[in-house]
Amino acid sequence: MPELPEVETTRMGLLPHTQGQRISRVIVRDTRLRWPIPADFARQLEGTTVKTITRRGKYLLWECAGTKANRKSAQKQKNGFILSHLGMSGTLCVLPDSTPATKHDHVDIIFANNLLVRFHDPRRFGAMLWIAAQESGIPTHPLLDVLGPEPLSAAFTAEHLFNASRGRTVSIKEFIMNSHVVVGVGNIYASESLFRARIHPKRAAGKISLVRYEKLAEAIRKTLADAIRAGGTTLRDYVGTDGGQGYFQLDVTVYGREAKPCKICQTPIRSLVQGARSSYFCPHCQH
Repeated sequence: MPELPEVETTRMGLLPHTQGQRISRVIVRDTRLRWPIPADFARQLEGTTVKTITRRGKYLLWECAGTKANRKSAQKQKNGFILSHLGMSGTLCVLPDSTPATKHDHVDIIFANNLLVRFHDPRRFGAMLWIAAQESGIPTHPLLDVLGPEPLSAAFTAEHLFNASRGRTVSIKEFIMNSHVVVGVGNIYASESLFRARIHPKRAAGKISLVRYEKLAEAIRKTLADAIRAGGTTLRDYVGTDGGQGYFQLDVTVYGREAKPCKICQTPIRSLVQGARSSYFCPHCQH
């Protein structure tokens, strides 16, 4: 499943091809995604220009500026945002606008520069929605309004984690994977961050001190930043060419390394299941 670094590198790959470009046409082949594509999705987008693409958690927000209304137009276009999510298996590829569609190519956003962005999603767990602009200029939506702070922002601090965890008996691994607490800490990054902070994944979130949360917050920031740096070049190539795989290969320390020696102490890495997901840890280094 694409996580924050993959989504961020997707954003960076899309931006050079879409920023400042006018959307000439939108083709919706299948509306049956996790959240159905609105019936007026194509109408809202056609004729608008993409100003920029930002990210909130694992959602991409395409800011679109509508053309000025004229007396001959029956519909007044509105400024707003495309809210997109890759789901479990989605990809967004930049392709020539003459590229034939294949199975599971659900949406084409076609630009006046003879390129298109194609949303491909075999499992249909992704999203392509429209958010009308508010006076504040800040997009609001039920999917966004419940999200915790961005892990690479100033709002994400050890104090935030410490205060949010008081009285919580849930494991620290599940706690930091909760998007209401902090966004974007997926399964790989949770295991890697906990190893960097030397915290056992089963430890209760409410039993961890502020000092240890300071180490964990820094570990989360470094792990995600490393993953983004590792993924930038390969995913830009992927978005701009043939749609082949472009996810980064993080130099993992524990994830997927069960029974292999810890890179610090040589103790065999162990795994356990938490919330239906595998956690990897060093029983000697993490406590």
